[in-house]
Amino acid sequence: MALAYVARHGETDWNRAGRYQGRLESTLTELGRRQALALAEALRGSGARRVIASPLSRCVETARPLAAALGVELETDERLLEIAHGTWEGRLRAEIEGNDPSTLYAWLHDPGNVRFEGGESLADVAARWNAFAAALGETHDDAVVVTHDVLVRVCILLASARPMARLWEPRVQNGAYARLAIAPLRWQLLDECVDAHLEGLLADTSRQAL
Repeated sequence: MALAYVARHGETDWNRAGRYQGRLESTLTELGRRQALALAEALRGSGARRVIASPLSRCVETARPLAAALGVELETDERLLEIAHGTWEGRLRAEIEGNDPSTLYAWLHDPGNVRFEGGESLADVAARWNAFAAALGETHDDAVVVTHDVLVRVCILLASARPMARLWEPRVQNGAYARLAIAPLRWQLLDECVDAHLEGLLADTSRQAL
């Protein structure tokens, strides 16, 4: 049975600032670059034959050292893009708390029923992920997928038959990964958050705008 390693990108300057990223570009911090190198070293011996990333630079730059370590070409797939936060993108979490508190409350407490103005819902993200997962499953290759916080969470929830209302339940870290068995009907979650390789390199996710 093929395995998938679904990783979140390294820490970015907007993560550190508490700014919503969505589809906008942001740059890896020095910590984020070190996390990318640690991820590459952790999965060097995984046997993965593909490395597939969201096309946003924070994922590409996280995935690049790993593709080099495995000796494979780095692929990108738009289905791995972060949830479109719409009008929130580029804004600080503190600003959202002041200007759009009702939507923020819903996002934190009832995320399955939120559709961002000018953006997406979790149902949209789940549909994108399911299409990607079905296509990947047809190749029967072990693969590393480098994507975004919400995508990793949705992947974990779908693989463990949990509702989108439990979006904030999984533990997701910059540079860490979930390990899953690729199965025809539903992927099987084996490890939710592998982060032993990040000793001394964990980002402070409590400051981030997720």
